[in-house]
Amino acid sequence: MPGEGYPFNWSIRGWLEGEASSLDRIGDVSGFAAPVADFICALQRIDATDGPGAGAHCFYRGAWPGHYDDETRRSLAVVDGHIDTVRAAAVWEAALEATWHGPPVWFHGDIASGNLLVRDVRLAAVLDFGTSGVGDPACDLVMAWTMFSGDSRETFRRVVDQAPATWARARGWALWKALIGLAEDIDTNEERAVVNRRIIEDVMADHDRAA
Repeated sequence: MPGEGYPFNWSIRGWLEGEASSLDRIGDVSGFAAPVADFICALQRIDATDGPGAGAHCFYRGAWPGHYDDETRRSLAVVDGHIDTVRAAAVWEAALEATWHGPPVWFHGDIASGNLLVRDVRLAAVLDFGTSGVGDPACDLVMAWTMFSGDSRETFRRVVDQAPATWARARGWALWKALIGLAEDIDTNEERAVVNRRIIEDVMADHDRAA
């Protein structure tokens, strides 16, 4: 029942010790990137037969990123003058053109620092499968820019072993999320705006290298 400061029904199926991941809790970031990538690969190997296809139930994770085209373009208009929106638009166009042609696989849908449990500076569990489903795995690669950089990003990229077109769509997912965050925070929360600007810059640089 609602309680302990949480207003909704909730349950604990099995308690897992640990803390949400953060750069100050995981030690060697490159060493952390490989287990996260291994999890993604293992998830994709699970039989996807009769799994729930991507759609509204998972906020269209695993679907074509074009579902968020209008929202992305509105955000680009809001942040024009704060970032290079011409380069950002090129990233988005490339994501829309890089359609998914492979067999559907399982995706988590929200692999983010708050959903990765750390114990003794190691990955202990992946939490919150509320947006999981079967479809395009590109949405699960966003951690490459939101948490990893340099050697850790390259480790993640190497271990997860995805096609260039999948990375193009992944850049689109990362750009969309960072753009809507920046559009919301540009005049109200400079700390969050700085983080989203950094993600956008990294995504654009990665797109330029891939071109």
